[in-house]
Amino acid sequence: MTLEVFLDDTPGETRGIIARNGRFERLIIQRDDEPLQNRLGSRSVGRVVQVEPGFSAAFVDIGAAGRPAFLPVVPGRLAREGEHLEVEVTAEPREQKGPTVRLLGPADGPPRLLEPGPDVRAELVRLAPSVTPVVGPAAIQASWDAEEEAMGQGGFFAETALDLAVQRTRAMVAIDIDYAHLPGRDARRGRLRANLEGIRHAARHIRLKNWGGLVAIDLVGSRHDAEAITAAARAAFDDPDAAFGPLNRFGVLQLSLPWRRMPVEERLRGWDGQQVLATTAIAAVRSLRMRMLQDRTTPRFTARCHPQEAAVVGPLAARLGPRAAVVADPTLRMGQAEIEES
Repeated sequence: MTLEVFLDDTPGETRGIIARNGRFERLIIQRDDEPLQNRLGSRSVGRVVQVEPGFSAAFVDIGAAGRPAFLPVVPGRLAREGEHLEVEVTAEPREQKGPTVRLLGPADGPPRLLEPGPDVRAELVRLAPSVTPVVGPAAIQASWDAEEEAMGQGGFFAETALDLAVQRTRAMVAIDIDYAHLPGRDARRGRLRANLEGIRHAARHIRLKNWGGLVAIDLVGSRHDAEAITAAARAAFDDPDAAFGPLNRFGVLQLSLPWRRMPVEERLRGWDGQQVLATTAIAAVRSLRMRMLQDRTTPRFTARCHPQEAAVVGPLAARLGPRAAVVADPTLRMGQAEIEES
């Protein structure tokens, strides 16, 4: 097994990428301007601003901009409005929801951050403790490649004739496994192999995308080895908090995964699917940094970009040093920055 770890520390955004046997497994993204209170694992003092007995939950102000945190009520302990509590983030914000937190105990004082959750470097150490992260141009390229796959919807894997579709709706994640039977191959054995590989790649895609919730996997074929399929799913979705249902008579396997990190597509585009200014601006800074690392002899590189982007790129590019410059160009569209030698 080959494990590769990459750290892309671009001004404005840090990314950690993990690849196993040449396939991307993790893409962790943290931005400099995001409230630390909302980061996975952060501990804060919060104030209960609303109690919802019907949902067995409360909403807690933890001192971050945006929607309050969601606190599932501990059995036997009903939160009181105005109460101050120490809480820890167990799931980052997604869609139009605030973070989810768990109760640690009573607290005093105004809502505030006590301890931020692990940063990208610490997460890479936790997930791959024996591997030194690769930095520089190789890390930037891995960042781009991992992003492209994370924003995709599956793919075709020629070695097993597997055709995989991975899609997320508001209600669930839907996985469709298909098999392109080739003449001369054992169809039954090929379908089983496609199902087993499909489950493995589906789990990898879901980890890469930072998805959770209900997952339905539509297997290829009608007669399945339920024991082999279930064992493969438990191994692929290696999570102590995952819950597995039985393989039903329609050939659909269902499971439930915990939400933890903000989905990659929401981090990059916003919950409503619209590309956010920060994403295109940081992309320009990343491209500028790549050129500077690849060519250390050219005195200066200029990022020419849309005026709105230039206003964001400027302060970030300044952190790259005197070789980086930014020019606002109203003839360019958002997301179409050009890097020039100057």
